[in-house]
Amino acid sequence: MMGFSSKEERSRRVLRGVKTVFFLITMLISLLLFSAPILLVIADTLLPSALLSASLSPSSRSLQDRLAAHFANYDFRYSLIDIPLVSIVRSAIIICVYSLCDGPRLSRGPYLGITTVCSLLSLAFVSLKASYVLSVPNTNRGGYGRALEMALFMSSWLLAIGHIIVAYKISCRERRKLLVYKIDIEAVSACKNGFPRYQKILQEQREK
Repeated sequence: MMGFSSKEERSRRVLRGVKTVFFLITMLISLLLFSAPILLVIADTLLPSALLSASLSPSSRSLQDRLAAHFANYDFRYSLIDIPLVSIVRSAIIICVYSLCDGPRLSRGPYLGITTVCSLLSLAFVSLKASYVLSVPNTNRGGYGRALEMALFMSSWLLAIGHIIVAYKISCRERRKLLVYKIDIEAVSACKNGFPRYQKILQEQREK
């Protein structure tokens, strides 16, 4: 009898532990999804810049001097300095639109549209540039330099696609919220005579 009770108690503890771990994982995923636009903007700003810095040929000059030289001698067919700039501009536009949009605009408004347009334009630009840059052998740093260039282009492509996916996920999430809110408002409207203050809320929701 005692052995059966101890086994049952251990089973309950294991079940409580599994539930706790599942709850923590769910909360972590929700937090990541909620913070995904900000985290993606940070990665889009820092990662291409770090890869460009690593791909630059070693020199006794400072990083600032080398960047200034790249700007002065810019050539679309060979220079890589514009890849991080495209990522920074893309991220700045997307985060500004995201911060200015509310629920309805996040669901089916400028956030998803502008994010998609910016990402597709940057994808086209980076793809066109890759066709020029990668067709020229990298004689400065050999295979290592070529690998860094490939990583730079791949990171820009993947981050652009990531922006579109995150914007779509947020749009779907906000649509579900608005749907639930609409259902709640319609349920309240059934007894609006007893709750006159909800009539104004219902009217505003219908106008949107």
